[in-house]
Amino acid sequence: MTEHNVVSEKEWLEARKALIARERELTHMRDKVAEERRAMPWVKIEKDYVFDGPSGKVTLIDLFGSRSQLAVYHFMLAPGSEHICDGCAFLADHIDAARQHFEHADLSFAAISRAPIARIEEVRKRMDWHFTWVSSNANSFNYDYGVSFTDAQVAEKTCGYNYGTTPYNHSDLPGASIFARDEAGTVFHTYSAYTRGLETLVNAYNWLDLVPKGRNETPTVSWLKLHDEYDRPRSSCCGSHAAGG
Repeated sequence: MTEHNVVSEKEWLEARKALIARERELTHMRDKVAEERRAMPWVKIEKDYVFDGPSGKVTLIDLFGSRSQLAVYHFMLAPGSEHICDGCAFLADHIDAARQHFEHADLSFAAISRAPIARIEEVRKRMDWHFTWVSSNANSFNYDYGVSFTDAQVAEKTCGYNYGTTPYNHSDLPGASIFARDEAGTVFHTYSAYTRGLETLVNAYNWLDLVPKGRNETPTVSWLKLHDEYDRPRSSCCGSHAAGG
């Protein structure tokens, strides 16, 4: 911070105007990529996925509610695990605020994990999250959407996470998947993203990207904790998987 280049107001203004041009390029590129994302072909869902919710069984189409679009966050919470992924929790902290708005734009949301629903409810209540969160413990949903892997895949390092572009080999990894349904009730998979493709869902990063220290990664987000643990000693971190990678 003390060694940064310091210039006159005139020189700063020239540098700022030059950066605006680059920012506009990025904005236009982001708009173009978003357009291409929306134009992606869809895949019809053939399986009848049934999940465990806090009030009983729910199907994939139930998670849509009255809306025609569904966003799913694949939260890293495995059966038998007492660990809560701080990176997944970091992203999840942003969901309820966003839901207040995007639910009025025909988009529903659900988190899905392989842990039993009792464990999910324990974590959800501790973290004071109010979004829908269900268990896929009795089906293949997380395996089918590239975020859960068999012991053999992990041992042989053949998980193929993020379409084979990211060499993470772990039983559970994070991701987001998007689904749409038509008037007949047919459900389609339209999009999935993993690793750094999830960063746009973490608005805290957008604020940090504006400031001199940025995300303060060394090289991962070493400062990141669960939001109720910032006054406690750090235990472990998996934030590089869920919030950047």
